[in-house]
Amino acid sequence: MTGSDVSPSFRLAYVPGVTPTKWVRIWNERLPGVPLTLVATPAGEASDVLRDRGADAGLVRLPVDRTVLSAIPLYVETTVVVIPKDHVVAAVDEVSLEDLADETVLHPLDDTLVWEQLPGEPAFERPETTADAVELVAAGIGVLVVPQSLARLHHRKDLTYRPVTDAPESQVALSWPEDETTDLVEEFIGIVRGRTVNSSRGRTATPPQPKAARTDKSGAARQKPAAGKNPRSGGAKGGAKGGTKPGPKGAAKGGPKGGSKGGAKRGKPRRRP
Repeated sequence: MTGSDVSPSFRLAYVPGVTPTKWVRIWNERLPGVPLTLVATPAGEASDVLRDRGADAGLVRLPVDRTVLSAIPLYVETTVVVIPKDHVVAAVDEVSLEDLADETVLHPLDDTLVWEQLPGEPAFERPETTADAVELVAAGIGVLVVPQSLARLHHRKDLTYRPVTDAPESQVALSWPEDETTDLVEEFIGIVRGRTVNSSRGRTATPPQPKAARTDKSGAARQKPAAGKNPRSGGAKGGAKGGTKPGPKGAAKGGPKGGSKGGAKRGKPRRRP
């Protein structure tokens, strides 16, 4: 990471058709002390806004200038053709570019699709914006091929749309200045990639705690018995009841057999003169 200073806020640019609501909600839950400011940006100007530091990061449409901007592709949109509800194409589920060969296909100046060759017949002039092109479709001037999110953004009751199976697709990405990968940018990357709070970059798990000693039912800690002792015995072998083993029979009363009560040996009687 090159950015070490945490800014007081985070500015997120986004282009038409992209809805950042979910990611903004998660940001506010995880970083309530860092306000996130949304910067609505035309698709063709998004790269300039990021290069000029008009936003910290942006939800943009590829391609972008990869020499100065980093980008993480997020998803690819379905491409559709916008038509009046009573148009013949409205009767089918999907179409190909060949099905539009005889149609006047409008090509606005802010088109987000990259064409090798435009389909259908060109209009007399190019509308300035996608919104202008939608108005011309409603007037019956032609049809418009756009990413599905833009068809929904400019929805009208008198118009509908159908998928175009072989048209170029638009890819949405998270982009930011390559030399400004700050901690807050890393936080937003984690959010759009679906990281949880505990798995976010820079967070460490709580170290395991040592196990407590096992206790018996009385609550006292169990101790390992000393070596050489039987844990069920009260002492050395044979010492539980009487201490030492009794001696030979008769030794307890008066010593050896034939001895007197006093313990001294009697001498011979003296003769009288």
